[in-house]
Amino acid sequence: MKTGWIIYNGNLPGNKFIDFAEMLHEAATKQNSITHIIKNNDLISSFDSKNLGIITDYELPDFVIFTDKDIYLAKQLELLGIPVFNRARVIETSDDKIATYQILAKHKLPIPRTIVAPKVYFNRDEKYLPDLDKIIESVGLPMIVKEAFGSFGEQVYLIHTREELIEKVQALYGKPFMFQEFIRTSEGRDLRLQVVGNQVVAAMKRTSADDFRANITAGGQMEAYEPSLKAIEIAISASKAIGADFCGVDLLFGENDQYIICEINSNAHIRNLYDCTGINAADSIVAYILEKLED
Repeated sequence: MKTGWIIYNGNLPGNKFIDFAEMLHEAATKQNSITHIIKNNDLISSFDSKNLGIITDYELPDFVIFTDKDIYLAKQLELLGIPVFNRARVIETSDDKIATYQILAKHKLPIPRTIVAPKVYFNRDEKYLPDLDKIIESVGLPMIVKEAFGSFGEQVYLIHTREELIEKVQALYGKPFMFQEFIRTSEGRDLRLQVVGNQVVAAMKRTSADDFRANITAGGQMEAYEPSLKAIEIAISASKAIGADFCGVDLLFGENDQYIICEINSNAHIRNLYDCTGINAADSIVAYILEKLED
């Protein structure tokens, strides 16, 4: 019988993080696997020139389901030879939206036109702005300004004018961010597809009547959705491009029934998806992991 750790962030407020871990724990129990839910801050990475280890009261597991973004801890576990789902590099890529889009572009998958803001340093008296006119010419207005790091749509901004753009670029000075084409045909609506291995196990449509973002945490509504084969193919291809074992892929509605990848979340919470569709993606995630461990 395989024993696993389910790691979540013990420093974040709210119940959604422990809820995801508990859903995975219950799924593992149903599939005759012993798992322990552990906070990331209860595991201390330690190393020197002779040893590399984890300071913990638990015996090291056969596998880890990593629902956090503590990349150093995930990497430490991997260096100890423990299979980690998802791997540290997958979590790192997914967490960085710029890195994600670069990989998707390399694989020629459908994404919005994107320009990365040049790296600058915050502690300068004068703020050097990129050529905003060329950016507007390439991306158009309105446009999306999106920070590389962020969750729940909170670091995504819809910019309508050049004056707004100047103000936002100055406000974000020193942070990594990008300029993106605004997909008008998808305003206030998108799709969330949950990918596990080579399958889409559940999907929902999200809509908002008063926000260009459709995130549920931003007030969006959700409904079960039967994705087309094209949407399924794109979601699975996106997941494979970043090397994910499981992830949530958000698709925008493009013109002429096309789909455009908005984001990939390696640790997408599955409670809303379950409430909406009745499908518990945790069952598929655990089954996939246990099968992989047998390979």
